Amino acid sequence: MTNAMPDQYRQVAITYVDIALEPDAIREFFLGREAYRRTRYIVVVAGEDTALVRVDKTSEEPLFSPITNVVVVAGPDECAFLRDPDVDTGVPSHMAAAARRYAPDKRCVVVVGRYQHLSFIVDPQPIQIVVRDVVPPHPAKLFDQTSRIIDVSEDLPAIELIPDVVDLDDLVDEDGEFLLPCAGAATDEGRSTLSYLDQRPERRDWTLIGCARSQQIHSWFYGDQAPSRDFCPRRRTTPTGTVVLTKCCMLEFGMEVQGSTVVLPWGSTLEAVREGLDAAIALSGSNSRVPPKVPALDVNAQPTATYG
Repeated sequence: MTNAMPDQYRQVAITYVDIALEPDAIREFFLGREAYRRTRYIVVVAGEDTALVRVDKTSEEPLFSPITNVVVVAGPDECAFLRDPDVDTGVPSHMAAAARRYAPDKRCVVVVGRYQHLSFIVDPQPIQIVVRDVVPPHPAKLFDQTSRIIDVSEDLPAIELIPDVVDLDDLVDEDGEFLLPCAGAATDEGRSTLSYLDQRPERRDWTLIGCARSQQIHSWFYGDQAPSRDFCPRRRTTPTGTVVLTKCCMLEFGMEVQGSTVVLPWGSTLEAVREGLDAAIALSGSNSRVPPKVPALDVNAQPTATYG
């Protein structure tokens, strides 16, 4: 199971010990100790070493009950402990990103993050989704919208967004006349050789930096098609197995799925982008929007030292 996390940070406790973090020593330390009823996972810290265990106890009804079983989820060789106030420990994508950034060689990463909340992620392997977009304007809108959604979503699995952004400035030469779709796509507003289709300028001998829709509008305005350089993110080549979220101005409503690519209309709302993101997650093979949880025991437990 990858990207495994607790249901809530309140299920995680922390205890500082003066023992070797070996399975037998950990079990001996906790078995029979009184534990709070809500937390089922214990972060065990001994000096510079950290381990993660889950516990069972006699009952979850009383406020405290004795621990009856201890399972080591990750030992000190597999576990890292870090503090980062910018990590929201309730957001799987935050947790996976922190794990990959700070401890890519560990299978379990414990984080004290925003609000001083403590949580962990086991076997972080976030879903990779390529977001194809265009600049200017800056920032790339679809990538920015998707990032903002993930940044606050506790109900999504861990996701890593990979930007694949077409820069219109790379399509405009220093010499020659160029027609951009709109002023919002301006690469250099001071250039007299740039014109903007949405302003319906007088016909010039230009190259259109646009797409099929831009050509349609050009034909409507001027009665012909212009030489063009197509920047449509939908038309970019997609490697096999790559899940892509992108946009196309030829699509005016709804959402389309072609192979492993999800296409949204240009200028989609955050709500529409969330629906597209859900579709991309489904294409990745994830069976659920809900992040996987560490397998629970029959009851919850926690030592007398709690955190959060």
